[in-house]
Amino acid sequence: VQLQASGGGLVQAGGSLRLSCAASGITFSMYHMGWFRQAPGKEREFVAGITWSGESTYFGDSVKGRFTISRDNAKNTVYLQMNSLKPEDTAVYYCAAQLRRSTWTVLNQSEYKYWGQGTQVTVSS
Repeated sequence: VQLQASGGGLVQAGGSLRLSCAASGITFSMYHMGWFRQAPGKEREFVAGITWSGESTYFGDSVKGRFTISRDNAKNTVYLQMNSLKPEDTAVYYCAAQLRRSTWTVLNQSEYKYWGQGTQVTVSS
């Protein structure tokens, strides 16, 4: 199983980036997907989540209205579109996969079975 995150980089405040996470080795449509991030010296935090079908999404308070999440099950890929970036968005961003069950526990990191290697996002002021 591999979750390959890409698209990170250096951007000025106010700019945009689009992260991608390509999954292999799993039946992608059987998994809800999430994005998390971890800044230096801080705990990993939830950013955004999307159900297996793409029908429902959920966002952390700090990114609501600025980030969107989407997925393409035909391409086994989930995306995180990040707009109006701020220096405090600087972090390593991770994608993760949660096996779909009757309840979507989007915030519970322990419910995510597979994790990507992370991609660095740096926002300069």
